[in-house]
Amino acid sequence: MKILIRVPNWVGDAVMCIPALEAIRARWPEAEIALLGREWVSGLFQGQAWANRVLVFDHTGRHKGFFGLERLAWEIRKERFDTAVLLQNAFQAAWLAWRSGVPQRIGYARDARSWLLTNGVAVPGPGEAPAHESYYYLELLRRAGWIEKLPALKWIRLEVSAQAMERAEEILERAGVPGAPRVLRVAIAPGAAYGTAKCWPVERYAALADRLIAEFGADVILFGSASEREVTGEIAAAMKRTAVQLAGETSIADLPALFASCDLFIGNDSGAMHVAAAVGLPVVAVFGPTDPEGTAPMTPRRTVVQQRVECSPCFLRHCPIDHRCMTRVEVDAVYAAAREWIKKGHTNLA
Repeated sequence: MKILIRVPNWVGDAVMCIPALEAIRARWPEAEIALLGREWVSGLFQGQAWANRVLVFDHTGRHKGFFGLERLAWEIRKERFDTAVLLQNAFQAAWLAWRSGVPQRIGYARDARSWLLTNGVAVPGPGEAPAHESYYYLELLRRAGWIEKLPALKWIRLEVSAQAMERAEEILERAGVPGAPRVLRVAIAPGAAYGTAKCWPVERYAALADRLIAEFGADVILFGSASEREVTGEIAAAMKRTAVQLAGETSIADLPALFASCDLFIGNDSGAMHVAAAVGLPVVAVFGPTDPEGTAPMTPRRTVVQQRVECSPCFLRHCPIDHRCMTRVEVDAVYAAAREWIKKGHTNLA
């Protein structure tokens, strides 16, 4: 049995689909399972037990445009997969599985793609599945008959190898973060690929970072993609003390181990938040226009900081008014949440 799984494009969604990936492996323990994802998520899945291989959809390079998609379809066709499970919702995912000649194609019947699926599953309506997005992927499997019931999720996990941890320490030391004996390491990810509405103000991140350094002697490390280097640079410039700048300097494949090498994560509702939670890091998550019921990090080691306002959750990418859901979150509230986790894990530093 050869199974192809098209994983979601966004990092946070990719992490939240992990319970479904685990369920597929449990259902087919002897199957050869290959994941197909874009380059910025595929690195997350390397070396995980629930997949034998990870195939990269290079949509900006060799698989770009119509002829690139034809090339990818040809590459998949040669693999002779028996089944494709489409955790990505897009029409393109179903078209690619159909064009690749995969005999069984399972996915939600949405985005005008039902005719391309051999097993088109009805999208769950309000209240038909738990609110958290991780259950959206699990419900697809339940309705397709691959699992009998939905599990009770408490934690989504990514495994990090000893080799990856060694490489992470090398990256951190090159960036100026001391090795053993070391002090408290705080990872801050101030960006959000979805849009600026999810982002807590730069000056508040700067004030928080300064306070953590002053109070705990912490090494504050700023994480983000290359496109988020500007915002982390603004935070560093606004700080009175010094943070380590790693935005745009690391790959997605290194991110789990880098977070696992830290002691605390602070950030917005973002893909980085989900990765940090999945490697066991305590997470302080600042929420504004989105709903924690649907996208909070799936871990018991979390604190969600949020100020509910009349227009939240709006799920807009950019706030059309005064960004009140984020500007009403004070530095003191985020600091207090961070301090509680520091006290639990580093009582000698509290």
